[in-house]
Amino acid sequence: MSSDDRIGPPNFGSERDMLRAFLDYHRATLAMKCEGLTDEELRRQSMPPSTLSLLGLVRHLAEVERAWFRRVFEDNDAPMVWSDEIDFQAAYDASESTRQEAFAAWEAEVAASRRIERAAVSLDQAGYQPRWEEEVSLRMVMLHVLLEYGRHNGHADFLREGVDGTVGA
Repeated sequence: MSSDDRIGPPNFGSERDMLRAFLDYHRATLAMKCEGLTDEELRRQSMPPSTLSLLGLVRHLAEVERAWFRRVFEDNDAPMVWSDEIDFQAAYDASESTRQEAFAAWEAEVAASRRIERAAVSLDQAGYQPRWEEEVSLRMVMLHVLLEYGRHNGHADFLREGVDGTVGA
């Protein structure tokens, strides 16, 4: 990690602006944690029996973005990125993956999520979560995805330290 170019969330703003800013901050944190590493380093697993790796986290969060924005608000039947079924664990297997593959998918899903969020009239806009078979609000989706990033960025901290000793942010 050469530098911290993330834009910090504002101290004041509307609920939507704050959610958007914190989500983008966490997205940028994940990218920063992967910065400067080779494909091999990004695939390095934490410790047996876990297969968790930084690249696996990027792939998983691409699935999270798709499952919570695209599938809820645009296409309930959109296929997942790395599994024929709704299997979030499949994305963690990054043994054959590359930075280019994983980041291209993640960045495409982030772009779709941002587009969907910006097009929504309000945080109360309802979408249908097919896994739960019930409606959810955009507010709930943004909070859920934000919490996913927060949890997984904690994993990314430890994974990055294990790869090259880099800590912080």
